[in-house]
Amino acid sequence: MGQTEVRDKLRKPVYTAIAQRLDLHCHLAHFDEAGTRSYLLHHLHYAESPSDIFSDEAIKEIFRYSAGSARLINKAATHCLMYGEQHQKKIIDDHIVRYVIEKELL
Repeated sequence: MGQTEVRDKLRKPVYTAIAQRLDLHCHLAHFDEAGTRSYLLHHLHYAESPSDIFSDEAIKEIFRYSAGSARLINKAATHCLMYGEQHQKKIIDDHIVRYVIEKELL
């Protein structure tokens, strides 16, 4: 249903009618580093992309940036893939991830 802030807002009496229409609530906890790797590799597999496009160090950098938040993992990975495509990189390494985070995401 959205971020924690949305959930908190929907608990207010003024939003009772909206809250009553939400039938499903789900909370996705942050991943640890291994979970971040699995999450990213699953998405790459689903997209039929090579699983080795991100180096091990790149995945560690994505985890450091995202703290395991799926939304931030997706954001960092997407920006890195776009950077890689624009600069014709076959592998996304930790240098690319740090550059993208510093120049595009912070």
